[in-house]
Amino acid sequence: MDVLALARWQFGITTVYHFLMVPLTIGLSLLVAGMQTAWVRTGDLKYLKMTKFWGKLLLVNFAMGVVTGLVQEFQFGMTWSAYSRFVGDVFGAPLAMEGLFAFFIESTFLGLWIFGWDRLSKKVHLACAWAFSLATMASAYFILAANSWMQHPVGAEIVDGRPRLTSIGAVLTNNTALAAIPHTIAGAFSVAAAFLVGVAAWHLWRKREQADEPHRDVWRASLRLGGWVGVVAFAALAVTGDAQGKLMFEQQPMKMASAEALCHTEKPASFSIIAIGDVRGANCEDVKTFSVPALLSFLAHNDFSTEVKGVEDLITEYQAKYGTNYPVDPALGELSGKPIDYVPNLPVTYWGFRMMIGFGAVGAGVGVLALWFTRRGRIPSTKWGPRIAMLAIATPFLGNSAGWIFTEMGRQPFVVAPNPSGVDGVWMFTARAVSQLSTGEVWTSLISLTLVYAALGVVELYLMRKYVTGGVDAVMPPQKPKSPKESGTEPLSFAY
Repeated sequence: MDVLALARWQFGITTVYHFLMVPLTIGLSLLVAGMQTAWVRTGDLKYLKMTKFWGKLLLVNFAMGVVTGLVQEFQFGMTWSAYSRFVGDVFGAPLAMEGLFAFFIESTFLGLWIFGWDRLSKKVHLACAWAFSLATMASAYFILAANSWMQHPVGAEIVDGRPRLTSIGAVLTNNTALAAIPHTIAGAFSVAAAFLVGVAAWHLWRKREQADEPHRDVWRASLRLGGWVGVVAFAALAVTGDAQGKLMFEQQPMKMASAEALCHTEKPASFSIIAIGDVRGANCEDVKTFSVPALLSFLAHNDFSTEVKGVEDLITEYQAKYGTNYPVDPALGELSGKPIDYVPNLPVTYWGFRMMIGFGAVGAGVGVLALWFTRRGRIPSTKWGPRIAMLAIATPFLGNSAGWIFTEMGRQPFVVAPNPSGVDGVWMFTARAVSQLSTGEVWTSLISLTLVYAALGVVELYLMRKYVTGGVDAVMPPQKPKSPKESGTEPLSFAY
C-alpha cells in the first residue's frame, strides 16, 4: 500500500476506536446525572446505588476516551500535515474551543464530582454532575462543527490559496452541524440505553431466584430506564437522520446516490431495501435491487415525483467542475496526472448505510422486549433473554461506527467536500492532504498505534468486566464503624 492508503487506514482505526468511547460517555453522563437528581429529590437509596454503579463505569470509559482522543488530534500533524496547513486557519478554531472551553469544564467538574461526595453539599455535587455531562455535549458540538465544515465549508474565503476564517458564527451555525449534532446525541443515548439494558438484564437473571436480593430494584429500574431511553433515542435517530439525509442530497449528492447504489438518474426514484449482486461498478449492470417505488424521491425532497440524480450523471457534473485528472504534481505520488475517481467505495457506502439503520433498529427492538418482559414487576426468567440483551450492547456501537464510516468515506475523493453554493476553491482532494512521509514511517506508526490501542482495549474490557460483575457491592463502600456512644445517625461514606 502507498502512503495515502496507509494514512487513511491509520486515521480510520484510531477514529473508529476512539468513537467507541465517545457516545457511551455522552449518553451515560447525562443518564447518571439524571439518576443522581432522582436520589437528591427523593432520598431513595436505589437511585444512589444506580448513580454509583453506572458512574464508576462512566469514569473508566471516560478515561479511555481521553487517552485515545489525544492521539486522535495528533493525527492531523502526523499523517495529514498538508491538510492541516490548508485548513488550519478555519479548522483550528472549533478544535481550540473544544479543548480550551468544553474539555476544561468537563475535566474540572468531573474531578469535583469524583472527589466531592463527602466534601460538597448534595445540590452542589449534583450541579457538578450536570456541568460535566453538559460539557460533554458542548465538546461534541465543537468537534461536530469542525467535522461539518469538512462536509460543507462555510464562513471562509480563499486568501493566498488557503481558506481564511471570515465568520466563526457561520462555522458554529453551519446547517450541516446543526443537523449532525442532534443525530449524534440521539446515537449516544442509544448506546447508553443498550448498555443499561444488557448489564441490568444479566444481573437480574443471574440472581433471579434470590428473593432477598438487595439490589434487584436497582437492576430493574436501570433496565426499564434503558429500555425507554433506547426506544425514544431510535425515534429521534429516525427524525434527525431524515433531516440530515435531505441536507446530504443537496450538499453531497454523490454520497447519497452511492448510499442507494443509484447508478442511473430516476424520476421518481425508488428506495433500495437490499441489493443482490456486485454493487462496485458505477453502472450497476449486475445488480438487482428490491426497492420501494418513489420513496427515495420523498426522502430526498419531500416529494414523491422529484428526480434524483444517479452516480453516472453525477460523475459528468463533478468532472466539469473539478476536472477529469489530478494535477501533475510529485506530491500526489502515484495519482499524479491520473484520472479522478469521483465514486466512493460503493459496497462500503451502500451496506454501511443499511448497517447503521439495521443495528440501530435491533438495539431499539431489544429495548422494547426488555420493557415487555419487565412489565408489572416481572423479572426475566429465560436464559436467552438476558443473553440477547448482553449481545445487543454491541449493536448501537456498530451502528454508530457504520454511520461514521459511511459519512467519511462517502465524501471521497474529497477530504474537504466542496460547497455547491460556497466559495470557489474551498475544497481539497484527499490525495493532496497526506503528509510527505515514507511508507516505512507510516507503517511504523500504524502498527505501533494499533498495538497500543489493542492493549488499551484489553485494559478497558478488564476494568469494565470487573465492575460489572462486582455489581453494586463493588462501588458502594461499607458503612463506617460507629462507637457505642454514637446515636446511629452517622451517614454513609460515599467517596470512591
